[in-house]
Amino acid sequence: MDDFTLLIHELENRMPKLDLRENEPMKNHCSFKIGGEAAAMALPSSVGETEELCRFLREKGVRPLVIGNGTNLLVTDAPLWRFVIKMSDGMGAIESRGENGVYALCGASLAKLASECAHLSLTGLEFAHGIPGTLGGAASMNAGAYGGEMKQVIRSVAYLDKDLILREKAAEELDFSYRHTAFSDTDDVILGCCIQLERGNKDEILSRMRELSEKRRASQPLDKPSAGSTFKRPAGGYAAALIEEAGLKGFAVGGAQVSEKHAGFVINRGDATFKDVIRLMEHIKETVFRRTGIMLEPEVKIIDNG
Repeated sequence: MDDFTLLIHELENRMPKLDLRENEPMKNHCSFKIGGEAAAMALPSSVGETEELCRFLREKGVRPLVIGNGTNLLVTDAPLWRFVIKMSDGMGAIESRGENGVYALCGASLAKLASECAHLSLTGLEFAHGIPGTLGGAASMNAGAYGGEMKQVIRSVAYLDKDLILREKAAEELDFSYRHTAFSDTDDVILGCCIQLERGNKDEILSRMRELSEKRRASQPLDKPSAGSTFKRPAGGYAAALIEEAGLKGFAVGGAQVSEKHAGFVINRGDATFKDVIRLMEHIKETVFRRTGIMLEPEVKIIDNG
């Protein structure tokens, strides 16, 4: 902790306007509402501030954990000895680009981005309106829902590469596949994306967004903390169906439970711990594998001190 205290003190002197926090509870930054205190967290408010912060941490030999809204994370409830960079509202600017294009920074929420595009009479991003994450996370994992994926709308991504050089990749370089892109499992820091859509009727776009929102509310446990779909879709099937067919709907370990509304979601009933969720996920994987021979792969990103 002393090392982080000294690091924070030096960073406060070097970047006095940076929103910098010590011993910040991660449960306040994750939709699962689980997570211990991060040793340090910074919330940059511009691309320039993000670049300067990343260069400072590189000089100090610190590898940061970069997050958005934390909607796909399960974080240890032990103290997290990491420097967390959270891309949120300060990195959420959205602007029009040409007749059918939009450029948005990585911290823009997908809900806000989809709404902005709808009011510009741009169609193609309706599927993303109910996805609770940010653009950066969605671009990194090729997020999708209801037949739509980010690969259908992203035309280029601006990012800092592993050497902290500002670069841009076109869509054809992004290696899009199911819940995967060229940025998955790398240290690249996504800064913003060019989105290309089509002209449409604003009322019809908004109506479609409302329809999908109602469908989501009716089928998903949005009233309980979770990290969305717990497991990726396996080849030739659906994780939720496999879990339900295995008789695990409603099954609980401590405060963690397979949702009775949608078996693809593990929810926090209010007092779930990191270990509760991990044990429940392992039980689900083992039960489904014994029954079907299919090994489910987590879609949730697990963050601990290992």
